Amino acid sequence: MTQAPPPDWERGERARTALTKVAVVAAQLIVVTVAAIGIWYVLGLFWNVLLPVILGLLVATVLWPATRFLRNHRWPPALAAATVLLVFLALIVGVVAVIAPQVVNQVEELADGVTGGLQQVQEWLAGPPFDLGEGQIDDAVDSVIDTVQSNAQNIAGYAVTGATAIGNTLLNVVLALLLTFFFLKDGPRWVPWLAAQTGPRAAPHVAALSARSWSTLSEFIRQQALVGFVDAFFIGIGLFFLDVPLVLPLAVLTFFGAFVPIIGAFVAGGFAVLIALVSNSPQTALFVLIIVLLVQQLEGNVLQPILQGRGLNLHAAVVILAVTAGSSLYGIIGAFLSVPVAALFAVVYRYTRDALDGKEPAQTIEGMQLQLTNAADSPAPEGGSALGTAPAGGGDGPTGGGETRSRHS
Repeated sequence: MTQAPPPDWERGERARTALTKVAVVAAQLIVVTVAAIGIWYVLGLFWNVLLPVILGLLVATVLWPATRFLRNHRWPPALAAATVLLVFLALIVGVVAVIAPQVVNQVEELADGVTGGLQQVQEWLAGPPFDLGEGQIDDAVDSVIDTVQSNAQNIAGYAVTGATAIGNTLLNVVLALLLTFFFLKDGPRWVPWLAAQTGPRAAPHVAALSARSWSTLSEFIRQQALVGFVDAFFIGIGLFFLDVPLVLPLAVLTFFGAFVPIIGAFVAGGFAVLIALVSNSPQTALFVLIIVLLVQQLEGNVLQPILQGRGLNLHAAVVILAVTAGSSLYGIIGAFLSVPVAALFAVVYRYTRDALDGKEPAQTIEGMQLQLTNAADSPAPEGGSALGTAPAGGGDGPTGGGETRSRHS
């Protein structure tokens, strides 16, 4: 016979208590989910305003070290910001001026290579193991042409939409550059001002989170720039010795593709292999593929572990999911911004976790330190509040510049 323990008189009460707790947690999750959806919806409404701000912040992380150097040598903030920004734009224009003639000069050769490559593909499909007849291939080509002709009106509409998108992109770029100038000029004032809008208890957390977020964005830009340079350098050398056309444009594409981790490098390498296939030969394309794989192995097994160990500390699966979600929602811009946004979420999560463990930013006479210490061990401020104070560290970024004075100092 099956032996069962006798029921406890408190079993029902415990079950009701557990069910009550589950219901409370479920209700809280529902409220939090609804609030998150509402915030996401509101952010979507203001996306055209938020996008230039985000792009401006990312560009500012690149240009701030040079701006800080000039400011430390007694340059006026506005002059330092304007000079660095103009030099940056001059470099971009110079790179485009160098790349554009190469693309124009070799585009005809590349088009002929694509035509020859398509003919080779057609002959390959006509042979074994596919054994597709020329009639079947011609029917498939005619079907594609008919589809294009029948959707000519829609394609024209897409062209108008594309022109509108280009106009919006140019507007966002101009706004981002203007905001970058103001971020570089007035950067050290932002965090003290933002902390001053909150209460005495929230101000240290606002300042510390702002400093950590800035540090994370700066680290991301530095890491991906280093990775992109290494990828572009070695892949460019391989393409040069294999006599593949458009070496410099492909190297630049590889460099910028590194700012979309994992996915960007894969796409840039695919372009290099495709151009080698249609312009040179399948053997050359195979060599290019081997070079790309070797460089990716160097990046994945050497560079990324070293950089992520002291930087973003995001798992590769998280990076892939973030890039996939960002690209599906906002296209190329979403793919570019997905990883830094995921890293910022990770910063907020880790900071909240430490705060729940009873840790808070330490306050000193000089201001607020970036690290977290136990609240019981933190020295009390000698007077005043945290409002208007800047993170200690003396100008590692616009969130904490050298000329921002603490109220305690």
